[in-house]
Amino acid sequence: MLKNYLTVALRNFRRNKIFTAINILGLSIGISAALVIFLIVQFDYSFDRFEKNGNRIFRVVRSYAFQGGNPGFTRGVPAPLAEAVKKDVSGLDQVVTFRYFNDNKLEVPPLHAAKPLVFRAQEHIIFAEESYFKMLPYKWLAGSSTTAMQGPGKVVISETRAKLYFPSLSFPEIIGRKIIYDDTITTQVSGVVADFKRQGNTDFNFEEFISLPTILNNYGLRGNFHWDQWGSTTSDQQLYVLLGTSTKLESVEAGLKKIFEVNLGTEAKKNNFTWNFLLQPLDDIHFNNRYGGFNIALADKSTLESLILVAIFLLLLGCINFINLSTAQASKRAKEIGIRKTMGSAKYQLVLQFLSETFIITLIASILSFSLIPVLLKLFSDFIPEGVRFSLNDPFLILFLLILVLTVSLLAGFYPAAVLSSSKPLQVLKNQAYQGSARTRGALIRQTLTVAQFIIAQAFIMGTFLVGKQIRFMLDKDLGFRKEAIISFNTPYADTSISKRYFLLNELNKIPGINLSSLGNDVPSSFGWWTTTLEYQNGKKEIQTVVELKAGDANYLRLFQIPLLAGRYLQPSDTTKEILINESSMHFLGFQNPQDVIGKMVKLDDKMVPVVGVMKDFHPHPLNYKIAPLAFCQSVNNCRKIIVALKPEEAKAFTSGGVAGVSKENNWKEVIAKIKDDFSKTYPQENFDFAFFDESIASAYGNQQNISSLLKWATGLTVFISCLGLLGLVIYTTNHRVKEIGVRKVLGASVTQIVSILSKDFIKLVAIAFVVATPLAWWALHNWLDDFAFRTEISWWVFVISGIGMIAIALITLSVQTIKAAMANPVTSLRSE
Repeated sequence: MLKNYLTVALRNFRRNKIFTAINILGLSIGISAALVIFLIVQFDYSFDRFEKNGNRIFRVVRSYAFQGGNPGFTRGVPAPLAEAVKKDVSGLDQVVTFRYFNDNKLEVPPLHAAKPLVFRAQEHIIFAEESYFKMLPYKWLAGSSTTAMQGPGKVVISETRAKLYFPSLSFPEIIGRKIIYDDTITTQVSGVVADFKRQGNTDFNFEEFISLPTILNNYGLRGNFHWDQWGSTTSDQQLYVLLGTSTKLESVEAGLKKIFEVNLGTEAKKNNFTWNFLLQPLDDIHFNNRYGGFNIALADKSTLESLILVAIFLLLLGCINFINLSTAQASKRAKEIGIRKTMGSAKYQLVLQFLSETFIITLIASILSFSLIPVLLKLFSDFIPEGVRFSLNDPFLILFLLILVLTVSLLAGFYPAAVLSSSKPLQVLKNQAYQGSARTRGALIRQTLTVAQFIIAQAFIMGTFLVGKQIRFMLDKDLGFRKEAIISFNTPYADTSISKRYFLLNELNKIPGINLSSLGNDVPSSFGWWTTTLEYQNGKKEIQTVVELKAGDANYLRLFQIPLLAGRYLQPSDTTKEILINESSMHFLGFQNPQDVIGKMVKLDDKMVPVVGVMKDFHPHPLNYKIAPLAFCQSVNNCRKIIVALKPEEAKAFTSGGVAGVSKENNWKEVIAKIKDDFSKTYPQENFDFAFFDESIASAYGNQQNISSLLKWATGLTVFISCLGLLGLVIYTTNHRVKEIGVRKVLGASVTQIVSILSKDFIKLVAIAFVVATPLAWWALHNWLDDFAFRTEISWWVFVISGIGMIAIALITLSVQTIKAAMANPVTSLRSE
């Protein structure tokens, strides 16, 4: 029986080569997308799933908001919180705190070599304690988890770092060897652990673990890390808790709230801000960009959900093509079905016959898709996470493919099989099986499915247009400052010499290709937040709030061309003696006229200073955020970033995008080489890393640009599959109406008239799809734009152009066959009559 099913299926495929090819191509596109997306989703959802008791591990995170400002979210906590939690919150099996210690100089004293090994800007280093290794299942290769972190000056390293620092020693021999951090922190290796990533995908990418008591016994570190200050928070300081088996999440959060009220409640009320500690599940860390991860790329759940929807839509479109073409050809197989039933075939046997044909087509499409996966992974490497791998040994991938083949076979084949096997033998043999109401019902179902195809395709087109429009709006919007031809770089964190920074600035200003250089804590627009308190007594009441703070030297605002509405720029100074505020701060303090606030005394971080100028509002963060009260001061001690405005005329045919096909670095190659030379003379042991400001701004919208790229590909594929189905239906229609076309030509119909007659019914379907897709797309796009504080308008032309474009594409697709049919010789088609 199976051999007979296969023989009949292959015979049918040979008779209908075009329709078979359309079905295989449509299904293979959907299956390819589904397989690649499965690999991405499987990879991202595999992070930190192997930890024992992972469902009871939570990170303590913080949300905050202040009057007139943006809500904020951070993974950072005050350093004293860990001890307070250990003391005042019950029901916790482990309380784990650690502190980042990245981008540091590291020195390994020599064993036999003449010079020590020196590493610059080493990353993945933390200060941790014994409980860290109790919470996470590290495998110890040397040393003991119970003693390795006890006392100051101890460090545990991963096997990768052990082989890097001590290549000639075995792991036990490494114990007791010295590692010196930043020339001041001397440690002894007390343990070696296996690379944690060997156990599975994880966000815990740390390689070196310095004992936490090292901070407590080092006055300099304790002060730099604000170890005893409740009001100081940094994302470098994190806290994790392992809940007891019977501990309620709510009770721990209530305990955290009580700690906040005791230590920070008064300050919060005074400065009009709220501050809440929350517990974030371990398996949420890899997906939650709101709080961030461990300085590695995180996944975005909304993007993953969008990918899954794209795969579902592409599979549906391929299935719709199969259903439409199979049911359209039902009349061609009517006699075959009638004879089979007359000879005794049961309905279930016919259903199995047609389902087997669907299964074979799906299997061929799957084999084609499977062979294309390595090519697709390479083609979309910029979009696909770095760790995604394709392997024939992946049992989950093979299982998913089997389920996918069976599901698609049933989804695409069941309805055609039911329709084809339900006809009555007598009607079939009299050629009446697919006449009258049955024929009309079949045509109505095909029309409905075609409309559904083009609803999906047009919704994607509209989405692509508007997402692209929003990205252009964000990149082209006037942010209130200059962003072109500006680079920035950091001076070494460990080098606190202000005189060196000023010396470097002076040297840079001598370079002919530099317009101006400046010192600042950050560039005007970034993801970094630095806040402080601002108080003003207006004679009637005291106005208090938290403001965002930017700091820089006297050239900072001039370099970025940030205009003043009133007053003057700051006078050169090494300390904060006066400030500038933005329009939002001015309005919050109760002033409408910028001139009226000039000279007013305000308390900034407990220091009385005059307001000497009002800046025009600019965007200190990406356009997802609204503009909040902001102050600018000259706190040079906090300014470690040097910003350089290059002269555009020094670039090679400078444009806002640089020279076509040439990186911006090449545009100012000679100038940047001189900057690097001066940097190396000032900081001879440091690496020079810089970034173009406009590129940094553009990179802030990486997620939106990924969505745009995804939509473009999805749109192209949905339109292509929909047009494939449309082409198949019009081929069937013209073949079915060949004698009608011949008669019309004999009676004098022109090619244009015949093409119009053949096309109008299909164009009506595309137009109906446009009417349905427009409100659906508007609703979805309106919700998407709500995430942006500053957004483009949903223009009417987006929908009109999408509709006209889709109709034009449909006409082109139809014309491939309709013109050919209309130009055929009527004698040939009417010869049998």
